[in-house]
This record gives sequence, structure tokens and C-alpha cells, in this order.
Amino acid sequence: MKIIEGEDGMTERRPDNMERITTPALAQAYIEEQVKELRAQIGDNKVLLALSGGVDSSVVAALLIKAVGKQLICVHVNHGLLRKGEPEQVIKVFRDEMDANLIYVDAVDRFLDKLAGVSDPEQKRHIIGEEFIDVFAEEARKLDGVKFLAQGTIWPDILESEAGVKAHHNAGGLPADIAERFELVEPVKILFKDEVRMVGKELGLPDNMVFRQPFPGPGLGVRCPGAITRDRLEAVRETDAILREEFAKNGLEGKVWQYFTVVPDFKSTGVKDGKRTFDWPCIIRAINTTDVMEVTVEHLPDELMDHLVKRMIEEVPGINRVLYDFTPKPPATVEYE
Repeated sequence: MKIIEGEDGMTERRPDNMERITTPALAQAYIEEQVKELRAQIGDNKVLLALSGGVDSSVVAALLIKAVGKQLICVHVNHGLLRKGEPEQVIKVFRDEMDANLIYVDAVDRFLDKLAGVSDPEQKRHIIGEEFIDVFAEEARKLDGVKFLAQGTIWPDILESEAGVKAHHNAGGLPADIAERFELVEPVKILFKDEVRMVGKELGLPDNMVFRQPFPGPGLGVRCPGAITRDRLEAVRETDAILREEFAKNGLEGKVWQYFTVVPDFKSTGVKDGKRTFDWPCIIRAINTTDVMEVTVEHLPDELMDHLVKRMIEEVPGINRVLYDFTPKPPATVEYE
């Protein structure tokens, strides 16, 4: 065993023969090794994967497609809390370009109906997590002959779970009748996030999927504080899309660690087209960090801020005010819920 340190500063022992993946050549070597191991482990059997479109599950999907092709069954659940264009991107990349065996589940109404009127953050998280497991389990019960369950567990997940820092969805949670049917396949479980990204890049996944910024498990649900309504959720989705588009245009994509919008559950008076409005504010948050324990605020150019304000107010129904969050962590946290 030897000490390995990840990009997030987390340090732990990994096997002596596990070199840090720091170059494309090392990533390719890892891919070749995993493809051999996956084929030996899986044989002619089928594998099931919950494909969220996030970095970890996408890299696992691409690895398994390379190793066993159509033996992999991906289930993508659209719970209505994803960013604009993400479900479409998952379908395009995996079904259309990689010819994956992909099951798409439109569960938007199911999730949003369950969340209606729920304002407590922890209760919202619980509903989203439990409902996702229920939907995935229902799809799994429809399938025959699946022996393996693939998961996007990575090394920090294991370390944090073992240390009791927090639980991860990768660590379990499926109903017993489902969990007992499967053997686990975890091809990136000894990698740090930066290594997973490098492997994904070498597998041919698009940059905006491989290098996408951190995104909370409950999705936009935590960026719509209070009881989620469809119109306010859509305002979050649209303002977030504008922010990401403008960051890309202005060369900030990849240079700022995380940036997003929040639409809180209160309204203020405004004027639009000479008429009074009573609409929501949109809060922009853009931050940098190396360990997530402390974060600093990215100060945006005035011209960019002016353009963001103009676009969000003119293009997004229900928004009449744009605010910028200058609060570092501590005392604030990254997300609002």
C-alpha cells in the first residue's frame, strides 16, 4: 500500500501498483486493464446501471459499453430536477452516439407531485432520494437475467462512508429483493474525481459531461428553496442555463469551480414595460475552492454582471431582480439547502 493524494486534498492508502493517473497514457492503460477485468468478471451476463449523466456514472457507463456493449442496461431517470438539456444530452451521447441499451424514464410528474407543498430541506432530500430508489427498483424488477449492478462509487465515497462523514447513494439503499439479486461492479472505486475525469476524456465523452461542475444529488431541488413549484423550478433552470452559457462565452467555464442560480420563495415589487410586477429575485453564486471546506467568491466583471441581469430579467418569466452572493464559506455553505 502507498499514500495517494487526490485533487480534493483527500489522502489515503491505495494498492502499491496503483499509480496516480496524471496523463492520457496512464488513463488509457487503466481503461485497457479495466476492460479486461470487467469482461472476466461479467462474462456473458447482463449489467444494470443507474445513469444520472453525472461524471462518475457516465464514465462507468462508457467503460462498460467498451467492455461488454449491449450487455449493459442503463436506466436514466428524469426527475424534473436536472439542468436544462441534461436528459437530452444523456440520450444523445449514450443511445445515439454510443449505441447503448438505454431505458429512459420520465418521472417528472411523479417527483414533483410528491414534493408539492414540502418546504423542509431534509424532507425534500429524503423524498427525492427515496423516490429515485423506488423508480429504479421498479425498472429493475421488469428485467430478467441481470446478474450485476454497476455503481459509480469513487475513492472519496468509500473514505467518507468509512469515516462516517456522510452516506453515499452508491453505498446501498436498494430494497432487499433487488439488492440480493446483484453482484456489484465498481470500476472506478479506487479513483479520485480528477482521475475519473481523465479516464472519461480518454473514453471519448464530451468535455461538458466529463468536466461538468459539481451538482447536488437532489439537483435543482436545493436551488429552489422552500416548497418547489413548477414555475419557480423552471425559473431556476432557465437562469442557470443563461449563467452557464455566459460563463462559457466569457472564458470562465472551467476556471470557476462552481456557479449556479437560486430562486428563493419570496417576491418583490418591480417595474417592467411600464407596469408593476411582483416577482422573484434570482441569486447568482460563483465560488472557488480546493477542499470544499473553505470557499472564496469569484468577482465577476461589471459588464458581464450587467449582461446577466439584462438577460435573466428579459428572458425568464417571473424574475424581476438579480442579486449576487458575495458570502464565502464559512460562514455560508456552498448550497442554500
